[in-house]
This record gives sequence, structure tokens and C-alpha cells, in this order.
Amino acid sequence: MTLTPPPADRYISHANLDIAAEVAIQLEQPLLLTGEPGTGKTTYARHLARTFGEQTGEGELPLLMFETKSTSAARDLFYHFDHLGRFHAAHDDKMPSDNRDYLSFNALGAAILRSRPAAEVADLLPEHRRPCRCVVLIDEIDKAPRDFPNDILNEIERQYFRIPELGLRTIVADPDYRPLVVLTSNSEKNLPDAFLRRCVFYHLPFPDPAAMRDIVRANLDGEPALTADAIDFFYALRTLELDKPPATAELVGWLKALRGRGASSARTLAEVRQIVQGTLGVLAKTAEDLERVRAHAVEKLGALAGDAQY
Repeated sequence: MTLTPPPADRYISHANLDIAAEVAIQLEQPLLLTGEPGTGKTTYARHLARTFGEQTGEGELPLLMFETKSTSAARDLFYHFDHLGRFHAAHDDKMPSDNRDYLSFNALGAAILRSRPAAEVADLLPEHRRPCRCVVLIDEIDKAPRDFPNDILNEIERQYFRIPELGLRTIVADPDYRPLVVLTSNSEKNLPDAFLRRCVFYHLPFPDPAAMRDIVRANLDGEPALTADAIDFFYALRTLELDKPPATAELVGWLKALRGRGASSARTLAEVRQIVQGTLGVLAKTAEDLERVRAHAVEKLGALAGDAQY
């Protein structure tokens, strides 16, 4: 199946990325996306939820996100059990005593439950009405402990999980509604080889200026003020030795700020440098970076009056 975006989809995708997603769906493997922050890894999961749902006639699929933490364990991907609440319940006759009352389901667990007939999981997911497919985003998996990817290998591949608190009750995804799993990594540390072998991999390069202009146009309803000048300035900043180089989201936010503060498309950045001065904090995220960015702005645009900080 070829993924074609619906009219309302503003994500500017790579053709090869869409092919990688199609292969992941075909092989029933997770799609692993790497790339520096701002390359569109997280946004692609939303794009996939729209495109695949439109293509199959299911409508936009639910997108369920799991934000990986340094303390994440395999079970956290599926559900959370309130052990403290259950402990108090054992000593309080007024509190519920059914273990199901202390369960809450996280992204992949909820997606697997939603793939099942409503009557089958009504005791766990009472709001569920009919089987559906979900897109599950497991974001920044490299933040997790080293064992986390290996611990979830079988569960992601077979799409099932067990709940020991309910007598090892096992929930298996319906093959017709298997969740689509997207994993993202900022490549901060190497992932286990065994895990990588069971993923379809794609690396998103940082957009070049031409692609960035398309992204800006798609996200800002047409051509915002000073686009070309601002994009040149943005890419120049990325060549500086900044602790946190600005990414796509910062550029889009900065252009919104320039436009919102009255920067006209008929003028250059140098001509609106006082507006630029007040918005540099959108691009720089540390005091040291802000100092370097301000110095670069003075060099390229001319002296900035006053000491105002964003």
C-alpha cells in the first residue's frame, strides 16, 4: 500500500520515509526513526495516523504516545498498577478491593486492548466501543535503561502483554487491528543489536533550506514575513558553536513571533533588527547561547539598541 497524505495533512514527508513506513507495516515490525531534534520524528507518527487511516478507510487513527524516561521498565509501556493504593485498600473496607480498579493502561497496552472486541475487554476498558487500530509512538527510546529495548522485544513483535495482578491474564492484539508502532531515538546511545534487527530503520536528515521553506510554508498558512532572510539567518546560527542549536520548531516559532510583532515581508531582517532583538530568545535556550546569537545578530544585522532580552 502506498501512503498518500490526505488534504489536511501538512507534514512534509520524504518519499523514502513513506516507503520505510510501508515496509514496516508489511513486515509487521516497528518503524525506528532517528535524527536530531527538530527533524520531524515525532510529527511523523501523527502524519502516519492520518495517512494510513485515510488510505484504509478507517479515518484518522488514534495516536497514543509513550514518553520514555530514564526509569522506564518494560511493563510501563503497557500499564501501571497502583500498588500503594492497593495496599491502602487492603486495610480500608471502604476502598475498592478489585485489582482492576488500580490498573491504568499506557500507550501500547491501550492500543492492544482497543484492537479487541468491546465485550471481551469491557472490564478493563469500559469506554471501548468497537475494535480499532492505533498508532503507538514510543518517543526517545534511547532515554530508557539499556535493558528496556530487549525487555520489550517479544511484546512489540507479538503485540501482547500479561497482567500478573490479574492472574497472568494475557491480552493479544487482534491481527486485523495490530497497532502500528513508531519508535524515535535521538541517537544519544547505541541500541541493542537484537532490538535493531527487529525494526525497520530510517534516519531523518536535518532539512536543507529548500525543504525548510516548504515546511515553514505548510505550518504558517502561506509565506510568512521575511522567510528567506530568516531562514538564512537560522542556518547561519546552526554553524555557531551553540550548546543547543535551534531546530525546526524554533524557526517556525520565531517566524510567528516576527510576524506577530509586525515585521513586514517588504523589509529585511536588518531593517527590523529591533524586533529581531526582542525575539532571539525563541532561537537560543541558554544564557551562553543567547549571548552568541546576539553577537551574531549584531555582526550580520547591525547594532541593536538597548539591552532588552526576550
